[in-house]
Formats: sequence, structure tokens, C-alpha cells
Amino acid sequence: MLDTMPIVVKIGGNDLERPGFIDELALSVAALHQQTPCILVHGGGQAINRMQKQLGLEPVYVNGQRVTDSASLAVAEMMLSGAVNKELTMALLRAGVDALGLSGVDRGLLRVEPWGENMGRVGRIVNVRADVLLGLCEQGVVPVVSPISLGPEGRYNVNADHAAGAIAAALHAAHATFLTNVPGVKIGAEVAPYLTVAQAQELIAQGVITGGMIPKVQAALAAIASGVQKAIITDLPGLSAGTGTVFAV
Repeated sequence: MLDTMPIVVKIGGNDLERPGFIDELALSVAALHQQTPCILVHGGGQAINRMQKQLGLEPVYVNGQRVTDSASLAVAEMMLSGAVNKELTMALLRAGVDALGLSGVDRGLLRVEPWGENMGRVGRIVNVRADVLLGLCEQGVVPVVSPISLGPEGRYNVNADHAAGAIAAALHAAHATFLTNVPGVKIGAEVAPYLTVAQAQELIAQGVITGGMIPKVQAALAAIASGVQKAIITDLPGLSAGTGTVFAV
């Protein structure tokens, strides 16, 4: 049994595009993993978009979700479970971390139902095999999870924020951390150390939280709604220092 419950760290596709980010992340996770088991969940939207365009496919979104037909699913799996997942896994291994890249398909880790009409092969997670991830953590392994998942008709694409929240809730994780390029949610010039769900929703409604921070906050709130006790928005230095904006009910 683990002495400390793992933390789930979600990495977005935009951050993965920044030069040097992956190696910096690996070093931060290597340091953190010495005290706390870590599970990484990653997106890769920019890489998918780039490959889709190279293949003559146009990315289509509905309410922030990628519409995923069979051709787009093949690209998503290639980039998420292939290129991005292995790049992260290799970086962790270089940093001295025993890491294993896997997708939601492997061992039936993430089971889904279809999201709904007109979304194609997009899934909503209905079951997480927490035992698989906890077993790896007990061995000192850092799982690196691509959100391509298993559903009634085969593979499905899943939003990485949703996957991170579902995994954290199923594991009763210590918390879910959503990495970004800023140290937290700023109110004026200061980073808010703590926000309740109600406060965060009010700050969005008032226009205090704006722009690209809105989807990040919504991801943290969705994790809370999934059953995660605490969600954090922070950057790489904050991941190591344990700082950022904490969200709780």
C-alpha cells in the first residue's frame, strides 16, 4: 500500500509546444516523485491539429471538444498515444524516473461511453481501473497516460482535462494539478492562493478571470465536480514548490 496517495498532473498541448518544457517538466517530476507518487495525464491538441492539416483534414470543435471522425481518431491516436506520450516518457527516463507510457485502451484503463450525437468517436469516461495505476505507483513507476480510451465500438478520443479529473477522482488522489505557463489565477497583480468553486464562478461572471485562464479554471472546477477534493492551477516552479491557486468546494 502507498503511504501517500498520488497526485495527478495534467499537461496541456500548448505547454508541450514550448521549447524546453518537456525536459523542465521531467526534472520537476523527478524531484517531486521522490516524495509523492505522480501520474501524468497529457493532451496534445496542437500536435494533432498540425498533423491533421498536413493530411488535409480540418480540425472541428464543438464547445471545446474535438469532433472526431474515424480519420481524426487515427491522427489523435498516432500523436497522443504515439509521439507525445513517448516524448514525455523518454524525457522522464532521461531524468532518472522509472516511467511507463500507456493509453486508456491498455488494460482497459479508461472505459467510456459515446459523448453524444455529432461528436463522432468522442468518449465520456464511465470507469477507471484505479488498481492499474496504483499498482504502478507502488512499484515506483510514473504512469504517463494518453487519453485515448476504450468504448463500445473500439477506441475513442477523450478530452485530457476530463481524463485527469476522472483519474484523480477514481484514485482519491491527493489532488489534481493543471499545469500552465502562469503561477496561478491572478486577481489584480496577485495570485489568489485559494478559491472556492463559487468564488471562481463569480470571478468568471464578473470578468475578473478572462481569456485563456477561463478554460483552465473550468478544468479545475470540472475535476472538483468529478469528486476530486482539491485542484490546483500552477506552473512548473509552482509544481515543485507546492504553490499556485487551490480550488476546493
